[in-house]
Parts: sequence; structure tokens; C-alpha cells
Amino acid sequence: MTTASDHQGLRTVLVPVSDLGQAKAVYTALLGVPPQVDAPYYVGFEAGGQHLGLLPAGGPQGLTAPLAYWHVADIEAKLAELAAAGATVKDPVGDVGGGRLTATVIDPDGNLVGLLQDR
Repeated sequence: MTTASDHQGLRTVLVPVSDLGQAKAVYTALLGVPPQVDAPYYVGFEAGGQHLGLLPAGGPQGLTAPLAYWHVADIEAKLAELAAAGATVKDPVGDVGGGRLTATVIDPDGNLVGLLQDR
């Protein structure tokens, strides 16, 4: 079993949006900073040590609700630990660019839980 120090907390949240321009304006007002990434497929903000990403139409993940990502030191070990505890692997470990690894599991109540490891 890994320990509490094996994760760095919830630091990334992805939010599906239907109107990217409108959502960008609302979250810019909420966070008080402009987006750090501003593309037609993704708008990302950094504020208070947190990353908030806006995904038009739920992005390639097809999200219908926000998804929080736990930052972990060893994504493979944490994924195996969660699966052994009863979570179902939805998306196995994959590189989303720049060496950043993500995975998604479904908890016993059907909630999505994201894992993220930066290299």
C-alpha cells in the first residue's frame, strides 16, 4: 500500500463546457487571471497552485461532469492499488503530452477519479 505522501493532492480539474467563449469569460472573472492556454480545443488556467481546464463538448474524454485529478508520484502503482481496492480502470495510463501521464478509474459508486503524474 502506498502512503499519503505518494500523492500531491487534487491540483487539476477538467470541466466540460458547451460554449467555450462564454465559459472562458466566466472562469477568467472567477479566477482573476487570463488563461495560460487558449486554444479552440482547450482553455487552461493556473491560479492558486491549481490548474483548471475547460473542454468544449467534454473533450476527447467525453466528460459530462467535472473531473478532478489527484497528482501522484507513481501512477502505475497507484492505479494498481485502486484496482485492487475495487475501482474499475476506465482509461489506463497514457501520455497526454510532454511526459504527463494520466489515468482514470471509476469508484464503486460510479464516480470518475483521475490520476496524473508529471515526469
